[in-house]
Amino acid sequence: MAGRIRREDIDAVRERTRIDEVVGEHVTLRPAGVGSLKGLCPFHDERSPSFHVRPQVGRYHCFGCGEGGDAFEFLQKVDGVTFSEAVERLAAATGVQLRYEDGGAGPRKEDVGRRQRLLDAHAVAAQFYAEQLASPAAQVGRDFLSGRGFDRPAAEQFGVGFAPPGWDALTNHLRGRGFDADEMATGGLVSRGQRGVYDRFRGRLVWPIRDVTGAPIGFGARRLLEEDSGPKYLNTPETPLYRKSTVLYGLDLAKREIARRRQVVVVEGYTDVMACHLSGVPTAVATCGTAFGADHIPVVRRLLGDDSAAAGEVVFTFDGDEAGQQAAMRAFAEDQRFVARTFVAVEPGGLDPCDLRLQQGPAAVEALVSGRTPLFEFAIRSTLRRYDLDSAEGRVAALRAAAPVVAGIRDTTLRPEYARRLGGWLGMDVEGVRRAVHAAGRAGPSTAQMRRPAQAYGTATGTTAWTGDATGTAQPAPPLPAPDLRDPVVAAERQLLQAVLQHPEQAAAAEFDALPTDGFTAPAHRAVHEAVRALGGAGAAGPGWAEQVRETAAEPVRPLVGELAVAGLPVAGADGVAGLATWLVRGVLERGLVRQEADLRGRAQRLEASGDAEGASAAYGDLYALAARRKRLAET
Repeated sequence: MAGRIRREDIDAVRERTRIDEVVGEHVTLRPAGVGSLKGLCPFHDERSPSFHVRPQVGRYHCFGCGEGGDAFEFLQKVDGVTFSEAVERLAAATGVQLRYEDGGAGPRKEDVGRRQRLLDAHAVAAQFYAEQLASPAAQVGRDFLSGRGFDRPAAEQFGVGFAPPGWDALTNHLRGRGFDADEMATGGLVSRGQRGVYDRFRGRLVWPIRDVTGAPIGFGARRLLEEDSGPKYLNTPETPLYRKSTVLYGLDLAKREIARRRQVVVVEGYTDVMACHLSGVPTAVATCGTAFGADHIPVVRRLLGDDSAAAGEVVFTFDGDEAGQQAAMRAFAEDQRFVARTFVAVEPGGLDPCDLRLQQGPAAVEALVSGRTPLFEFAIRSTLRRYDLDSAEGRVAALRAAAPVVAGIRDTTLRPEYARRLGGWLGMDVEGVRRAVHAAGRAGPSTAQMRRPAQAYGTATGTTAWTGDATGTAQPAPPLPAPDLRDPVVAAERQLLQAVLQHPEQAAAAEFDALPTDGFTAPAHRAVHEAVRALGGAGAAGPGWAEQVRETAAEPVRPLVGELAVAGLPVAGADGVAGLATWLVRGVLERGLVRQEADLRGRAQRLEASGDAEGASAAYGDLYALAARRKRLAET
């Protein structure tokens, strides 16, 4: 056997390895101060990033769970490899020739790690299948692809291949490359029978399913031949490499765009992923033989960089039928685990992205995603479809079913607005609907609703403000509740105020001063905003700006101003701050427009109910104009 890897070679690999690149294959990292990067920890589930990487020292550490180490230890823990396997993998990536204590050039074939052997077998199989797509027997597969609008370059981009119809084509090929039957069976490439092993996939189109680094770990195969009595789609079984509950097809191709656009689009099939990527939606991924579930969420969140500082969006493309509605409700049940906003994109005619691209072109696929609907709105409407809203009994039953859905909306500022919308959809009194939602929230609060009682801001820091009563006696001013930063909206407000106090020029350029007086939901944040407005807005900032705001603010929130003026921002540089401020200002404006829409809709419905057709028509006209304005804002 080969001996230990020489210490000087291990040090050479460590020196040449960029730990941020190794970690970045699994976690989206963002600047976290000078010489530091941070992201969501891959070793435990968290909502805010506590996983830090310092490239200059070549180490990582999670302040949440305590995991830490160098690039070798990261690969050992995240991929389950041995220390030697981690060194060998990084040596191959950095071009270091390893030497062993017994003088050998490397481990013999039988000494290579089991996982790497399985990865190698899958890489050979993927290449074999891809080459077979050009064979005469694969004409049926090429016809299938062309019939769905995919040419040869598209097949090559996604590694699509063809499994020959015989029983042992891949088996013999792998044996010729030095792999034995146990390795093939363990990897799920072959099945076992009374006469030995035989190819698992036969006479099918094959898509390689890759891990986040791009290494094939399994396959999905589509039935093509009439004599094939197997299922329409057949996937690799559970193996040491492949766990379908955590795997997302296309993630290796989409990961960089997911991090850049802060968006992931979840579709239902391999051809849907291909159609989206070829239509200008390169953030699309798909589950593999299972519904999108709890185990997929940490994978998406790590690559999305899904934290309260800069939340992204997750778009599901469910069908509009009953199965799609049930899938949406399952996704809504997991919505609380995302900081990202969740949406549904449903094509009115029931077309999936692949058929939509084929019938209407790539632009229609882009339009499908850009015209997404908030997941909770889709969930509410799907719930209402199950009831007869023409009868009083049906409306009451629908209210009972839909009220808990509204109560489960994470953004507390949106719940009243959707209570109003629910009243309009049901044709019921808004106050009665709001009471039902409130009661549903008290009866079964969601995770996001389980808030600790907020401390009074100012009392927790020992600060007290005073006012006078009718007799002139000094009385303590009522304390403001501390902002609950577990609420994504409140956390975003905090980031925006940090930007205003620390970088007023960029905030002014982002049109912060155009925000309405009620743009902030947390009372303490609203008080800071009022102080900024009292000084003429961010555009009037000059030397000592933060101190001026602190002195202008009401006494109970002055400590908060001081805290916001020094708290770290998740971005660096003027461009980064400008982009963050623009995104946050847009969020405040969008939420304000949603509130205005709800008010207008309620007014129009009341006018309509009272018989004032002219007034109702005018109100609906204003409503449509407001909706168009919100759509334009979302597209900027």
